[in-house]
Amino acid sequence: MKRIKKVAWVGTGVMGFPMAGHLLDAGFELTVHSRTKSKAQPLLDRGAQWADTPAEAASGMDVAISMVGFPRDVERTHLGSTGTLAAKTLPQVIVDMTTTRPSLSVRVFEAARSKDVGAVDAPVSGGDVGAREAKLSIMVGGEKPHVDLVMPVLKKMGKRVVHQGPPGCGQHTKMVNQILIATNMIGVCEGLLYARKAGLDPMTVIDSVGAGSAGSFSINVLGPRMIERDFAPGFFVEHFIKDLGIALDEAARMELSLPGLALSRQLYEAVRAQGHGKLGTQALLLGLEKLNGME
Repeated sequence: MKRIKKVAWVGTGVMGFPMAGHLLDAGFELTVHSRTKSKAQPLLDRGAQWADTPAEAASGMDVAISMVGFPRDVERTHLGSTGTLAAKTLPQVIVDMTTTRPSLSVRVFEAARSKDVGAVDAPVSGGDVGAREAKLSIMVGGEKPHVDLVMPVLKKMGKRVVHQGPPGCGQHTKMVNQILIATNMIGVCEGLLYARKAGLDPMTVIDSVGAGSAGSFSINVLGPRMIERDFAPGFFVEHFIKDLGIALDEAARMELSLPGLALSRQLYEAVRAQGHGKLGTQALLLGLEKLNGME
């Protein structure tokens, strides 16, 4: 396998756009496909090439990377009739950085292997801030030769890149990440509501508790956004619900009871039912405000 120089990139949303930009900055030749070409235009203006399909983007490239929304998008991007594995000249390896079902990552790996192509699952954590600052935590599943090949590319987007094990293990690790965040977000929102009701200055409260054992990304980064009524998406509510559903399905398959995760899923479903599915995960505050008559 030769060193990677040419990269196909599929998906230029909130996360994918800055991640792809880091690869351009690092000197990789980039070919881009996205459902909405206008979202990719700034990358094209900087020298990236456009492709009309994932297959066209992947053809002749060293690696094809996807950062899309839902499992159906992952399936279309890699396994569909115009997917990366339908490219005229196949890449050496494909990398899916979307959070999706571990079983789908294994299926993509097996389909790729049947064509002598490697496949790596590499979901990320760190939100829009981590994506913009190239400080993502990247959780990697795959066979070691393929992981070693793409590691220099992944390190241009993340500050912590860890090989977790065989195909699907990156996705399982991301499920752990989402489980940890799910109940923590309930605590963050409830804590801020308590602070408001008690007559405290919420930003001053965050200054104290964020530096102690209660500190987390959620309170230190998303907490101020909640106070400022900034619910713009760093990570969509509807995408988080998707992730929590995957985690609950995997837990059920393993006969594992996770009541905190189930509660978080239900609260976020209420937020989506209130019309906030396209907002960021910090919009959980809106749902709990409504529950308490504090809108």
